[in-house]
Amino acid sequence: MRIIVTGGSGRLGRTLVTGLADAGHEIVSIDREPSAALDRDGITQASLDLTDADATASALAATSADALIHLAAIAVPFSAPEDVIIRTNAGLAQSVLGGAVRAGIHRVVAASSPTVVGYGAPRGWTPERLPLDETSPTEPWNAYALSKLLIEQTVDMLRRQAGDDVRFASFRPCYVIAPEEWAGALTQQGHTVLDRLDDPALSAPALFNYVDARDVAAFTDTLLAALDHIPNGERFFVGADDALARRPLSELLPAFHPGTEHAAAALTGTSSAFSSDKAARLLGWRPSRTWRTELALL
Repeated sequence: MRIIVTGGSGRLGRTLVTGLADAGHEIVSIDREPSAALDRDGITQASLDLTDADATASALAATSADALIHLAAIAVPFSAPEDVIIRTNAGLAQSVLGGAVRAGIHRVVAASSPTVVGYGAPRGWTPERLPLDETSPTEPWNAYALSKLLIEQTVDMLRRQAGDDVRFASFRPCYVIAPEEWAGALTQQGHTVLDRLDDPALSAPALFNYVDARDVAAFTDTLLAALDHIPNGERFFVGADDALARRPLSELLPAFHPGTEHAAAALTGTSSAFSSDKAARLLGWRPSRTWRTELALL
């Protein structure tokens, strides 16, 4: 396929773009700034202000793309004022996803976030059950999480407009670890993967979730191939099958998230707080990397 990836110069974007190119797709990466890491055969880069809806729709149409994956967003909670985050991420969703529909692109996929379920709320969070999956209630408590839920709802809105002429999906990637970060490069929080393992307080805010960026690339490749054959507008959690922790979450979660004791009792051994079973069931996709295998390669 010819695939547009917005936000292709970002942490997840670079790995996703190169992974899809390695799988044989022709990629158009659109971001504010190009990335030297993407200067290779099979990848074309374009610089564009994606908040300009008319310019975005024109640029998307000019590519004659088969599919679009929307990653572009302010990617870290509280990294900008709350009003800026909600305005930027929601505006980008309408501009890019709406522009893709206007451009006649048949497959449209948007990145959301696990934060839509509301864990870490300052006044407490008590899940009915764990692990979390796509049926878990959405209860965002900050602008970033709300903006990600709005992205999912923008997908729903456009699906109701376009019907099955356009095939949509959204996915919620867990805490993304890029390949270089296994080797000691700093993660987006400014510490290393080993730091997160050695100090549970660093991974606790995200419920110890994570996913290798290469597994996300494989997921999107699998998803795009399946879009015509699954229900339109599905949502998927995308994460590793284990937790980024040395101790069971049945012990760790209650220590950092009071009120989770009952639900966390189900998370024995290496179990994750998030389930990717829906992706396995509908797509046949499962993650292939864990922190145990990747750190063991060093």
